Amino acid sequence: LRALFQKLDVNRDGALCIHDLAVGLGRLGLHRTELDLLKIVKAGDKDLDGQLDFEEFVHYLQDHEKKLRLVFKSLDKKNDGCIDAQEIVQSLRDLGVKISEQQAEKILKSMDKNGTMTIDWNEWRDYHLLHPVENIPEIILYWKHSTIFDVGENLTVPDEFTVEERQTGMWWRHLVAGGGAGAVSRTCTAPLDRLKVLMQVHASRSNNMCIVGGFTQMIREGGPRSLWRGNGINVLKIAPESAIKFMAYEQIKRFIGTDQEMLRIHERLLAGSLAGAIAQSSIYPMEVLKTRMALRKTGQYSGMLDCAKNILAKEGMAAFYKGYIPNMLGIIPYAGIDLAVYETLKNTWLQRYAVNSADPGVFVLLACGTISSTCGQLASYPLALVRTRMQAQASVEGAPEVTMRGLFKHILKTEGAFGLYRGLAPNFMKVIPAVSISYVVYENLKMTLGVDSR
Repeated sequence: LRALFQKLDVNRDGALCIHDLAVGLGRLGLHRTELDLLKIVKAGDKDLDGQLDFEEFVHYLQDHEKKLRLVFKSLDKKNDGCIDAQEIVQSLRDLGVKISEQQAEKILKSMDKNGTMTIDWNEWRDYHLLHPVENIPEIILYWKHSTIFDVGENLTVPDEFTVEERQTGMWWRHLVAGGGAGAVSRTCTAPLDRLKVLMQVHASRSNNMCIVGGFTQMIREGGPRSLWRGNGINVLKIAPESAIKFMAYEQIKRFIGTDQEMLRIHERLLAGSLAGAIAQSSIYPMEVLKTRMALRKTGQYSGMLDCAKNILAKEGMAAFYKGYIPNMLGIIPYAGIDLAVYETLKNTWLQRYAVNSADPGVFVLLACGTISSTCGQLASYPLALVRTRMQAQASVEGAPEVTMRGLFKHILKTEGAFGLYRGLAPNFMKVIPAVSISYVVYENLKMTLGVDSR
């Protein structure tokens, strides 16, 4: 590595800048674009001085080689230490990219040095030496951060589908399976969700509602069936929200103009947040209805339509958009932290535990999805609580309209910072069962609908 570093260090200053890499790699017959060279320097430049010293160069190559080995192992389907044309065809097909065997042979010829029409590890490594690896297909394949982790919230970033999935209509089967899984998951955890809403709205220092006391109070007031109040509309809004979010996400991706099959993390955050905001804006009146139905007393409304008619008659159309601003503001911290934590956990696992494959297995994926979603909820919870209180507040003639800022001040003044986290316990209690149930149902529905599991 020292000899390679010295060959690349054209101006002999003990560090590699973009110009050094361009000239040095050119002399070695490895021609790279300026963008590729910029990515290499950026990936290895730990002290942010715009160039790589020897230690940074070695660290970059070691990290790079580990990623290349993971990809090589995943392409080597026969596990014989070589990649042939059929293995390339199969691997790309798994990613939704169809190529012919002749096209695969062209790819092989560009790397094959000894004319065997197969690539061994040395040929693979040498060809990709000092070439930035972004969006490694095999890692994307296993680690796609999926919306199947339904925890009853509405702020997750939409799933991404391959070209083949979109062209064959497989995407809608995924959405149907995800929607069905969400419906079952939300129904199973609905009592905890209703308890969370009650604690967000009614719990205070003087009314310190606990979990057991809350359940007892609900059953005493309306019987066991009352535990599922508000669940009907919570399930009903899954389909329109998922469809709108997916369509908006696809359009925003085109608007961003990326030619990547999968978006980079900051692009996913931008596209996902905007798609979430559009979907939430479209179905927001259903959010208000869900809160009012969850909080209703026995006999107060005969059903969803009756509840909607009452709100419209007594409070007007504006009532269906109460809490809209804190809801929109909550999307960015939720999606941002959810994605950032997931990426961090993914990279940590790959660095420490990925030896022969980047496939982490079901339990690791579930754990990463659960932790990242929980962190996202924790970050946006105060905004979610204020949103729920604003949604719950029925307009009283002559009473002043409660604002988001005013409600924050009132909660902090009367209950302290802890007051912004009322209902957090039942909210966290439902995360693990919700994720587990949605995963199991999702996998079974995928098999029923004929969706290939990878």
